[in-house]
Amino acid sequence: MERRQATNKVLMVRPASFGFNSETAANNHFQKAEAQSNDTAVRARREFDDYVDLLRRNGVDVWVIQDTPQPYTPDSIFPNNWFSTHITGELILYPMFAPNRQKERKLSALATVGMLEGVTKIVNLSGFEKEHLYLEGTGSMCLDRVHKKVYYCASERSSEKVVEEYCSELDYTSLFFHSYDSQGQPIYHTNVMMTIATEYAVVCLESIRDEEERQRVVESLEASGHEIVPITLEQVYHFAGNMLEVLDDKGQSLLLMSAAAKASLSPDQLRTLQRYSRILAPDLSTIETIGGGSARCMVAEIFI
Repeated sequence: MERRQATNKVLMVRPASFGFNSETAANNHFQKAEAQSNDTAVRARREFDDYVDLLRRNGVDVWVIQDTPQPYTPDSIFPNNWFSTHITGELILYPMFAPNRQKERKLSALATVGMLEGVTKIVNLSGFEKEHLYLEGTGSMCLDRVHKKVYYCASERSSEKVVEEYCSELDYTSLFFHSYDSQGQPIYHTNVMMTIATEYAVVCLESIRDEEERQRVVESLEASGHEIVPITLEQVYHFAGNMLEVLDDKGQSLLLMSAAAKASLSPDQLRTLQRYSRILAPDLSTIETIGGGSARCMVAEIFI
C-alpha cells in the first residue's frame, strides 16, 4: 500500500448556525467577536458554497454534509478537528476542547462518516475529554503521512498523552515544540503556523522561539526531503500557515489557501509554492475573522 500525503477526496460540512464561538475564544486569538453581524451565517454559507464550487471545478471530489441546527454547533464548518481517516483503514475520533465542539460528533455526522467505504478500524479517543485532555485532529497535529511523523505545538488543545495514544495506534513518531504568537501567547493549533505537503513545508519558524526546538523541526523536515518555505508571524495572522495540499482528478497537486493568505505572500514565496502546486484561493473573510480558522480547517481529507 503506497503512502501518500495528499488525496483527491475530501469531506466538508455546510454550516447551519455558523457564528462567533465564545467557548473557543479563550485560546483562539484569531477570532473577532466584533466582526459578527446579523448576516454572518448567510455570508459564511455563501463563502462555503463558493469554496466547494471552486474545488469541484478544479477536479477535487468533495462530499458535503449539511449540518443541523440542533444541537448548536457554531464551528461545525471545521470538521478536520473531530475526525481523520488514514490509508491503513483507521477512522480516528478526537477529544475536543469546547463542549459545543464535542457536539459536532452528532449522530447524523457520525453515521455518515462511519459509512465511509474502507474503514476497517474505529479508534475513539474522545473518552479523553473526561480527563480534560484534548487533541483536535489535524488542527492540533500536522501529519507527514508518508514518513509517519506528527508535528505538534504546545497547547491546551494538544495533549501529549493523547498524541502518544495516536502514535501507538498508527505507528507514528512525534515531534513536539512550542510556538508563540507576537503577544507571547501559545498558538492554539499547529496547522495555523505549519503546512506539510508532499515536497515542501510552510512553517513560521520565528514562532518557535527555542533555538533547539526550531532546529529539530528544520532537521526533521529536511531529513524527509521537504523544501522549507518560511513565513512570518504577520503572515500567520493572515492564515498563510493554514494551507492544505490536495490532488485534482488527474493527480496533480493543488494548494488550498484563502485569498487573504495568498495576498500576504511575497512573490518569492508564491514562486516557490507554484513550482510544486497550483494555488486555489477562495475568499473566506467572514469564516476566518469570526471563526478563527481558514481554508485548511474547513477540509477533512478522505484517505480510505
